[in-house]
Amino acid sequence: MTSFRLPTRRALLCAAASVATLCALPHAQAQGTYPNKPIRMVVPFAAGGATDVLARVIGQKMSAGMGQPVIIDNKPGAAGIIGTDAVVKSPADGYTIVLGLSNSLMTNEFLYEKLPYDTQRDLTLIYQIAMAPLVLVVHPGVPAKTGPELLKYVVANKGKVAYGSYGVGAYPHLAGAHMSLATQSDMNHVAYKGEAPMMQDLIGGQIQMAYASALVAKPHIDSGKIRAIGVSGERRMSTLPDVPTLAEQGLKDEAYRVTGWLAIAVPAKTPKPIVDRIAQEVRKATQQPDVQQRVAAMGFEIKDSSPELFATAYKAERPVWERLIKQSGAKLE
Repeated sequence: MTSFRLPTRRALLCAAASVATLCALPHAQAQGTYPNKPIRMVVPFAAGGATDVLARVIGQKMSAGMGQPVIIDNKPGAAGIIGTDAVVKSPADGYTIVLGLSNSLMTNEFLYEKLPYDTQRDLTLIYQIAMAPLVLVVHPGVPAKTGPELLKYVVANKGKVAYGSYGVGAYPHLAGAHMSLATQSDMNHVAYKGEAPMMQDLIGGQIQMAYASALVAKPHIDSGKIRAIGVSGERRMSTLPDVPTLAEQGLKDEAYRVTGWLAIAVPAKTPKPIVDRIAQEVRKATQQPDVQQRVAAMGFEIKDSSPELFATAYKAERPVWERLIKQSGAKLE
């Protein structure tokens, strides 16, 4: 007769630990060997734009650091919603990331009645790459040379001043709407399909003022076709060092102090070690002198960030943008 001995408690615990280790092994190996295949960086805007150019610069450096190709995948449409939603619906494994703007990652939720994703629920914020301040410019026919002088001018010309933007709900629209409301000057908003036609009409005098990127505005400022009044955000632009911020000039409303940004995010529930690795590589890329020069030339300001710093900044900015959008009355379907 064969006798059986019941396993001891210690043997059972050891067996259980072995099974747990084996079950966890594939997940641990997946993280430990990350990345072991190409990474897809989705840009929710068309090829050739500033966001796309930045993605290719950052992607090239990340590829060198991670030993795997970073493939840029342009998915434009619906103000960044289509591309961002594609990332949200991708596996949370670190192989699909998005390089988006503040509109696609934050402000769209206040503009659109229905959004297919919730940034805070469906994405993990990784790194704010750069801030995107804008310069407030006017047609030379406007006599104002400073922020306070411009405020007096729009009040004195109630209902006669038109300001441009490159889209309903974009920062130039929100900041202009705030100025109009705060001064009760009834300014007229003219929305364009892009920054280039907006700038053409400003130079031609069809509109009197606009917020523009340094990349587009600087050549015309230098030639005297338009005049720079001030810069949005908290710091002067490196490409326009002699132009003071609007805050420096006494325009301290939050509408003049916030600015757009460009950032990296991944699907929610991406493992923390992978999130940290991506953040590390993005930070290494942005610290390289050639990258900093390219970013500055585009009118952006490099940001020293991390997942934790980005989350804190996002939480602080979110109510500001919500107020500005509600104040402007902007709504999109």
